[in-house]
Amino acid sequence: MQFRSLGRTGLSIAPLVFGGNVFGWTADEKTSFDLLDAFTGAGFNAIDTADVYSRWVPGNEGGESEAIIGKWLKRSGIARDRVVIVTKVGSDMGQGRRDLRKSWIVEAVEKSLKRLQTDHIDLYLSHWPDADTPYEETLEAHASLVKAGKVRAFGASNLDAGQLQASFEAADKAGLPRYAALQPEYNLYDRGSFEGPLADLCRKEDIGVITYYSLASGFLTGKYRSKADTEGKARGEGVAHYLDGKGQRILAALDKVAAETGAKPAEIALAWLMAKPAVTAPIASATSLAQLDSLTKAADLSLSSEQMAALDKAGA
Repeated sequence: MQFRSLGRTGLSIAPLVFGGNVFGWTADEKTSFDLLDAFTGAGFNAIDTADVYSRWVPGNEGGESEAIIGKWLKRSGIARDRVVIVTKVGSDMGQGRRDLRKSWIVEAVEKSLKRLQTDHIDLYLSHWPDADTPYEETLEAHASLVKAGKVRAFGASNLDAGQLQASFEAADKAGLPRYAALQPEYNLYDRGSFEGPLADLCRKEDIGVITYYSLASGFLTGKYRSKADTEGKARGEGVAHYLDGKGQRILAALDKVAAETGAKPAEIALAWLMAKPAVTAPIASATSLAQLDSLTKAADLSLSSEQMAALDKAGA
């Protein structure tokens, strides 16, 4: 397995991150354990979650995903330094707002650590921008957690280029560490918010990038090709808007590359992301061992320049 440096965080990760948003939602505890065993058994090491996963499920309060990962860590006996745990803070956990105040971060991290059954989080991300809290206050909170040994590195999610640059300037002015990693939405279909100024800034400042919605809520697996395919599915509503002309062009390009390589569309979509110079690793979720086995093959898939160009053109 060829590991990649995650920017300046000091962390090294395999080129695929497991998305733990499914734990406690579309994957029950036993299935989640099996998936994590198989994922790490295949040589991969990074697992992404958040305190808010999966608060959107009726009856859940948030923290379900972290709790499952914590139980797995304890049950599996896997060495703690063998896995990189990424989790996030700042979503509404009942306080009624997106919240990056220092008081909330230092409270929330203790709850995450308890659920994860660990003494440290490898990468702690500010989940969403909080316009009511100065960057300096948020960065000071993160820096204090690093100093206390509770967090190894920290970063952000869902910032645009202007916001990320502003956070750098605030850090430099206050003499605080900068965000060292970013988690943006980026996939073959959704490209506008990352490509261009934000990707350029991440490359310039050596920011580690792990992408979410890497398979466009499952659309890039190729299993959703008409509105009928989305009906009754957990992610159906989130996929329907991809079924336009652009989406059909992307599916056609994926089908063509699949015919040339023998790989599945999801593997190709992930390999496309892995080949992008600004991306460290995409995040992808699976709810079965068969799905996971397919996704992990993307790490060994090398696309030709012609194939990359065809995919770029289809999703432009």
